[in-house]
Amino acid sequence: MAAATEVTVPDLGDFAEVPVIEIHVAAGDVVSAEDPLITLESDKATMDIPSPAAGTIGELRVKVGDLVSLGSPILLLDTGGTDVELPPLGDQQEPPEEIPEAAVVPVVPVVPAAEGGPPVTAVQAGPPADFDGVHAGPGVRRLARELGLDLTTLAGTGPKGRITKDDVIASVRGPAPAEAGAVAATGSGIPEVPAQDFSKFGPVETRPLSRIQRLSGLALHRSWLNVPHVTHNDEADITDLDAYRRELDTAARAQGYRVTLLAFLLKASVSALREFPKFNSSLTPEKDALIYKSYYHLGIAVDTPEGLVVPVIRDVDRKGVTGLSRELGAVSAKARDGKLGLADLQGACFTISSLGGIGGTSFTPIVNAPEVAILGVVRSRTAPVWNGTAFVPRLMLPISLSYDHRVIDGALAARFARYLCHLLEDIRGLLL
Repeated sequence: MAAATEVTVPDLGDFAEVPVIEIHVAAGDVVSAEDPLITLESDKATMDIPSPAAGTIGELRVKVGDLVSLGSPILLLDTGGTDVELPPLGDQQEPPEEIPEAAVVPVVPVVPAAEGGPPVTAVQAGPPADFDGVHAGPGVRRLARELGLDLTTLAGTGPKGRITKDDVIASVRGPAPAEAGAVAATGSGIPEVPAQDFSKFGPVETRPLSRIQRLSGLALHRSWLNVPHVTHNDEADITDLDAYRRELDTAARAQGYRVTLLAFLLKASVSALREFPKFNSSLTPEKDALIYKSYYHLGIAVDTPEGLVVPVIRDVDRKGVTGLSRELGAVSAKARDGKLGLADLQGACFTISSLGGIGGTSFTPIVNAPEVAILGVVRSRTAPVWNGTAFVPRLMLPISLSYDHRVIDGALAARFARYLCHLLEDIRGLLL
């Protein structure tokens, strides 16, 4: 008798509740080992789940739009008696949240809100059938549907902004007076921009944001509200550096890759992070200490047709300009093709956002929390610079350093930026 094996979702790293965006097989299909079964899309990345063995597809256990985590069943695979090595579930599988009996009643009476506020009715008209993009478990979603609550209006207090059962219950009861200040401090109390009917003024067309844009927008908004941003601007004379870069680039073209300024920025950033280790740190969850990192993984903001993604270049301190240039080319191609995996997006301790190929004079990049700083660069320009006796044309690179003012003060940021500029101005320091 043929053996039917249940294929489950393997380890997704730190991600959970990842939506299924595509199913590649149907019942009765014959597949080979490593053939893609389904495609998932997590924060800023898509990934295929491959078949663990050759066989025939049996019953499908998922559909497009389902949210899956480690160990979630995908389908049954008839392997014809061949043993299949399935990924271990480990301890990361999240048990379903239990719903208290009192939560499943169809109507909840009016509950008094905070003192001085209006009463809160638990049941609201027209709750959404699903909460697309909401970070919450199936039990919480079911509880919200029973209570008639729209999860998209709630701010989660769980890990990574996850909405918990307590968040749902608290939204029904209303915030206690002592909690009002805490809610306002997180930024969730900011009133929404009033909606407008733009069709009254002329023809309009509504186009949905891509999933990457929606997820990135939430992350950027969260960082902007939680991090006290300050941006320091400076500029570096890269005349000599650019001449050297052009020499390397000419030789690299013959071998099928390019040498850009970004490779030198990576090397200079590592040297600056070593000199000023506070920039290579993160606040503890309690916000009362700093975690200093002894590795140098740098994020690179890449513009793609679907939105901005930030792949991570690992161990930059151990690589040269040539090796980094090759890796940057490969990673950028994967990002544009939507082929980045989860490991490609995790672990950065400092980020570089370059608009050099487009233009601009300066900008305020948003810190990619829990990092504490981000470097922005724009297009270099030729400008007259006084050398002590005359004005001479020099190639100047504007830089913008945004930082978390809870960790870094203005003087330290100015020293970091000037040190970085000095390295770019004298490339001998990068070769040490």
